[in-house]
Amino acid sequence: MELLSQKYKIPHLDLSTFPVDVEAIKLVPQDQAQMAELAVFQIIGKQLKIGVHNPGKDETKATVKDLENKNYTCSLFLVSRHSLEHAWEYYKKIVQTIDSTAGSTSVHASMLQELQGSVRNLSEIAGLIEKTYAAGRISEALEVLLAAALDVGASDIHIEPQEESARLRLRIDGVLHDVARVPVKFFHLFLSRIKLLSELKLNIHDQAQDGRFTIKTPDGEIEVRTSTIPGPDGENIVLRVLDPKNIGVKFEALGLQPWVIELLGKELQKPNGMILTTGPTGSGKTTTLYAFLKKVQNPEIKIITLENPIEYHLPGIEQTQVSPEKGYTFAAGLRASLRQDPDVILVGEIRDQETAETAMQAALTGHLVFSTLHTNNAAGTIPRLLDLGAKPSVIAPALNVAIAQRLLRKLCPACRKATEITPETKEKIAKELAGFPQGIPTPKPEEWKIFESSGDGCEKCTGGYKGRIGIYEIIMIDEKIEQLILKSPSEFEIQKEALNQGQINMRQDGLLKILAGITDFSEVEKAVG
Repeated sequence: MELLSQKYKIPHLDLSTFPVDVEAIKLVPQDQAQMAELAVFQIIGKQLKIGVHNPGKDETKATVKDLENKNYTCSLFLVSRHSLEHAWEYYKKIVQTIDSTAGSTSVHASMLQELQGSVRNLSEIAGLIEKTYAAGRISEALEVLLAAALDVGASDIHIEPQEESARLRLRIDGVLHDVARVPVKFFHLFLSRIKLLSELKLNIHDQAQDGRFTIKTPDGEIEVRTSTIPGPDGENIVLRVLDPKNIGVKFEALGLQPWVIELLGKELQKPNGMILTTGPTGSGKTTTLYAFLKKVQNPEIKIITLENPIEYHLPGIEQTQVSPEKGYTFAAGLRASLRQDPDVILVGEIRDQETAETAMQAALTGHLVFSTLHTNNAAGTIPRLLDLGAKPSVIAPALNVAIAQRLLRKLCPACRKATEITPETKEKIAKELAGFPQGIPTPKPEEWKIFESSGDGCEKCTGGYKGRIGIYEIIMIDEKIEQLILKSPSEFEIQKEALNQGQINMRQDGLLKILAGITDFSEVEKAVG
C-alpha cells in the first residue's frame, strides 16, 4: 500500500490505529461504501477525510464526486482492505446511536442504559470520557457525557474550547463543575457530532446557532436544547438538559413555610386574579408556576399556557409556544387564548406594556393568571409594572400576590457536618430572629441545628450538596397595599407597608432553613447577601 501511495501520490494510512467518527461514516451508505471500497472516517465542518482502496475505481470516483457536489472538501488516503473492514465495523454503531424520525434526531437509550448508574462521582465520569475518546469512539464519548449528566441531575453541559484543549463542565444544582478536558481535535469531532444531532449547519462557525435533540430513556424522552456561539478558540457549546423529573416538584415540596402554603393555597382556589413570581434567571420561577398549575389542575377546568420555549410538557394542559418572529407574541397569544374560554392561563413572562395590560384585564374578567417578572424582590413587582406602563387603577384590583424567590443548594443529609454554634454566632442569630414579625413561629435555641458541607461530598452527592430548595417572600395585595398602589409608590414604600402583613423576607426564610439543618450560611449569603 505504501508503494501504491507513491504511485497515486496519495498518503497511506492505517485506519485500525486511527479514530473513526460514526457521524462521518454514515455520510455514505454501507452498501455503497463497500462497492466503492472506501470509508469516510472523519468530518470537521465540511472537510472530509476518506480512506480509499483503489482511487482509480469508477465507483470510488463517483462516490467522491457525489460528496463534492454536496459542497464537501475531500482529502483522500490510501488504505488496505483490512483498514476498510475495520472502518466498516462502525456501521453497526449507527443503528445503536442514531435515529431520525419526523425531522428530529434522537439518541437511543441502548448505551445510556448501560452507562447510567455506573458513574459515582465526577472523577469517574472524566475517566470514562477519556477512555472512550482515547479509543476514537466520539459518539460513545458524547453518550457517556449525556448519561453522566442524567445520572448526577445536571441541568446544563458546557463544552468550552481553549487554546490547547476543550473543557467539559456540568452545572449541578446551579453550580458548574469541571469534569474533563479533551484534545482540540476531538473537540471538533464532538462539535460535528452535536451539530448533526441538533440539525445545525455544519459549515457555519461565526454565528450563534440554536437546535435541539431528544434522548430516549426507559422512563421517557428527555429534550436537550443546543446553543453554540463563536469564540476565539472555536464554538462554545451549551446543552441544556430538560429532564421532566427536575421540574416535577409538588406545591408542598417547593420550600414554602407552612403558613405561606396555607395562604397561597387559598389564593389558588380563587377563580380570578393574578399571581406573579419574580426573581433572576435560574431562580426556579418556572418550577414554582408549574407546581401551581398541578395544584389547581382538575378535569373541570381548562388551562392554557403561553411559553417561549415550552421547556417541559405537562399532560392534560394546553401548551402553546410564542413565536415573535411570526407575530405570535405573548400579548397576541394571550388575546387569542382568551377566545378559547380558559379558566387558568400561564404567561411565561411579562416584558412589555401590552402583555402586562392584557394579562391584568384577563385577571379582572374571571381568569386566574400566573406569570413571571424580573425584579429583585416582591416589593419591586408594583414599581416594575408601573415602569412597563400598566395603570395603577388596573394593577391594584388585578394582582392578588407577588412572590420573590431564590434557589439554595441543600446539604447532603448523608455527609453534612454538624457545626458548633459559637457565642458570636448565637448572638447574631438571636438578633436576627428578634426582628421577625410577631406570630411567626421560630425555633428555640435548644432546637437550632447548624450544619456545613463536608466539602468533598460522598457517593450520594456532589461536593457535599444534593438538590435545591427555594427561599421565598410574598406580599399579599390587601386593601392597604391596593390604596398605596393607586399613588404609584416606590419599592421602599411597598416594602414598608408589607412589613405590617407579618410576612418574612427571603433572608429570614433562609435563616429558618439554616437552623433546620437544610442549608448553610454560605448558600444564603450567595443568594441574598
